[in-house]
Amino acid sequence: MSRLTAEHLAKSYKKRQVVKDVSLTVESGQVIGLLGPNGAGKTTTFYMIVGLVNNDKGRILLDDTDISLLPMHERARRGIGYLPQESSIFRKLTVRDNIMAILETRKELDETSREDKLDQLLEEFHIGHIANSLGMSLSGGERRRVEIARALAAEPAFILLDEPFAGVDPISVIDIKKIIEHLRKRGIGVLITDHNVRETLSVCEQAYIVSHGELIAYGDAQSILSNQQVKDVYLGEQFTL
Repeated sequence: MSRLTAEHLAKSYKKRQVVKDVSLTVESGQVIGLLGPNGAGKTTTFYMIVGLVNNDKGRILLDDTDISLLPMHERARRGIGYLPQESSIFRKLTVRDNIMAILETRKELDETSREDKLDQLLEEFHIGHIANSLGMSLSGGERRRVEIARALAAEPAFILLDEPFAGVDPISVIDIKKIIEHLRKRGIGVLITDHNVRETLSVCEQAYIVSHGELIAYGDAQSILSNQQVKDVYLGEQFTL
């Protein structure tokens, strides 16, 4: 079992401290949410774990190894996958070539092994029928499936999902939830940050709530919903799942 841990993260921009002291843990096969009001520091915290933003204080551990100073691509090589909110698919490549582009970075695989892995991913994510379609021709739901299949081509232990529910239709939301559950069953640890609280809490075992750069709550959906401080600063009194 692997563990991704953030310990006492802090970040300031000029004189404004946006993250004061945030710690969280994601283990293999867990789906964890990172939520909070706009400007709370959750996105900055998420980006520090991804490697897009350098932390001023604290550290990020992959198992017992401190990866705080590693650039994003090195974290990826060690098993931390990242899916940005924006489309990351290669628009002028086919679905097959999109996935193969990642498999070709894995020098331990020979050509036959890469083809086998490619076929497995096409089947696993039900995208074999669009294998020869260009990235630019895919629907939103298809694109998400290809992006996640491509992320899995690198065999990550963890996947960090940035706003997976943003701007997608209700059918795609259902599809994304199924994919997240599939990742969990695969033993992959998933960290999600999203403005869609209802959908995120519905797929997470546990969630961390950040406000004013600090953690104010942690727990399952029901404990989050019943937390008065969370109601006061984030969800309001009437929010239900």
